[in-house]
Amino acid sequence: MINVTKTFLPPLQEYKKQIQRAWDNEWLTNRGELILELEEKLKKYLGVSNIIITNNGTIPLQIALKLLGSEGEIITTPFSYVATTASIVWENCIPVFVDIHPEYLTIDETKIEVAITPRTKAILATHVFGNPCNVVEIESIAKKHNLKVIYDAAHCFGVKFNNKSIFDYGDVSTCSFHATKLFHTGEGGAMFANDMDLRHKLFYSHNFGHNGPLAFHGLGINGKISELQAAMGLAVFPYMDKIIKERKKIVEFYNDNLDFSKLQCLKLRENTNWNYSYYPVIFDTEEQLLKVQKELNENQIFPRRYFYPSLNTIEYTKGLEMPISESISSRVLCLPLYVGVKLQQLEKIVILINSCLC
Repeated sequence: MINVTKTFLPPLQEYKKQIQRAWDNEWLTNRGELILELEEKLKKYLGVSNIIITNNGTIPLQIALKLLGSEGEIITTPFSYVATTASIVWENCIPVFVDIHPEYLTIDETKIEVAITPRTKAILATHVFGNPCNVVEIESIAKKHNLKVIYDAAHCFGVKFNNKSIFDYGDVSTCSFHATKLFHTGEGGAMFANDMDLRHKLFYSHNFGHNGPLAFHGLGINGKISELQAAMGLAVFPYMDKIIKERKKIVEFYNDNLDFSKLQCLKLRENTNWNYSYYPVIFDTEEQLLKVQKELNENQIFPRRYFYPSLNTIEYTKGLEMPISESISSRVLCLPLYVGVKLQQLEKIVILINSCLC
């Protein structure tokens, strides 16, 4: 069976070595030695000045919205994983959708200003499949209208734009370290902020608001990662170059062998150093997608309709029509992409897709 993704597992013995450290320290949570070491390694690797590792990739969005959203309107994209919109609603804010660019698949920055009202507090945009939004234009719009910018960069581990980490853009940027992601801690995530006052608020917000054991800076929640999760991250980390190299080979095989006279691929934004996180293809029609999906499934190959459905159509948002997002979401399919996919498996995937397109 070939799934859309597969968790990269480091050698068990290497994970056990990291776990042994936690046992020896008798310290399993509350920012122990392993967590602090992992944060330092990731700062150097990503080229960022700060990072707060969290227990998942959604809690950073919720914390950022709690601090910057003020229960107001949040301009956002309908083309993202449901966590993006769910976080907005969960924090008693109102999602205001703006349609997407038909090739980059990120929020269409040319449509943002029309959606701004006196109640707008922030822009929450997703770097889709690791493809950056137009961060320069979004920053300009935000400054003009005195808005905060939060980036859902769940797919962006290692991505650079204009030779700078994608996590350095926006007031707050977030990432996911879920088991299916490029780099993972089993379950986990991270948040980034360049403003030190804001970073301080993010930090205490993910630790119940603590200012030492007996005092509090303010309201907080439990967003802490454990030493057991950090141990997985430390065991995975040495393999990052290998992971990216192997994923790049798979992407290049798809690029060279799929029939793009009948398919659309993701257009990467100029000046992007991408991370090969996903391989989406867009069909001409949903019927065509379903035909291909059925053929692949019958051959024990399971791509994913990701992102589907368009988030403006789900029950608790019921937003305005977003024609481009709704169209793309009904026609996009992410193909298998993970370390360990064999050449003959890739050949089979490509042959089945191309034959269905004839």
